[in-house]
Amino acid sequence: MNPLILAFETSCDETAVAVVRGTEVLSSVLSSQVDLHARFGGVVPEVAARAHVESIRPLTHKALVESGVHPADLDAVAATNGPGLVGALLVGHSFAKATAWARQLPFVGVDHMEGHLMAPRLEFEDFAPPAVVLLASGGHSQIVHVSHWGEYRVMGETIDDAAGEAFDKLARLLGLGFPGGPAIDLAAEDGDPAAVAFPRALADRPYAVSFSGLKTSVATFVRKAKAAGELPPLADVAASVQEAIVDVLVQKTMRAVADTGVKVLGAGGGVIANRRLRARLTEEATARGVKVCLPRPELCTDNAAMIGVAALLHLERGDLSDWTATVDPGRRLG
Repeated sequence: MNPLILAFETSCDETAVAVVRGTEVLSSVLSSQVDLHARFGGVVPEVAARAHVESIRPLTHKALVESGVHPADLDAVAATNGPGLVGALLVGHSFAKATAWARQLPFVGVDHMEGHLMAPRLEFEDFAPPAVVLLASGGHSQIVHVSHWGEYRVMGETIDDAAGEAFDKLARLLGLGFPGGPAIDLAAEDGDPAAVAFPRALADRPYAVSFSGLKTSVATFVRKAKAAGELPPLADVAASVQEAIVDVLVQKTMRAVADTGVKVLGAGGGVIANRRLRARLTEEATARGVKVCLPRPELCTDNAAMIGVAALLHLERGDLSDWTATVDPGRRLG
């Protein structure tokens, strides 16, 4: 019988709690901090940690009530232990560990990025190794080869900014607000993605990505175009920016798919909620006869259900955390 797992995710600015039975989501609740951080144009670590403290207990109660699960019926507790903001991580990890201790349940610390990698399992029964998984979020952009469950090889990653961070900074530059990914996605809806030929970096490196040069290019273009009175419509600029980021992620990912010969493509992380990226990944993979497993948007962004399904793998292997375990804000997948 599949174990009942109470899972927590507090690596950044979302407090999330879920109850999963194996790969079935019984409840998944979240408290967003977007409004708290919007005036700062980004996440403030101290503000995030305090908000987690205020939200985590009532959210736990809500998750249990919505799932119809009594605490006495739980089989294990899991929480993100890194990477992320140290204060934010400590809130969820400590609360989860205390809950497990009080009920003498197994406790599992989970890599946040492994959670994103495992998210397709919540919706796709045929998502299984060997596979290539694109992980794209505010803090990470990685292309991962999954040879077997638990065996991950990072084939390529960003050498500077992550895709989500680039979206945030470019949205701020264009006056579109925070968070940047959804703002640019919306602004680009009626724009021409070919209006401005922004650069695609690292063409000579098969899997590595870079977005710092794109930021400089956009800033320079906007400044010169404004000075000359020739700035294109905002929708066209946003669409061109989005296309530059999407194009790099898709090209590098499909190169990894071709080089490994896998027939399964997965993805996770908040950037995967981007509509243009989802469409391009689906189009390119399908044309190559590759199964595409893209979780629905709410399972791409930070959530606790993905932490629960990742914990399932560790439970099955007996890979448990002890009571002295703590968080690792710089943890790296694989």
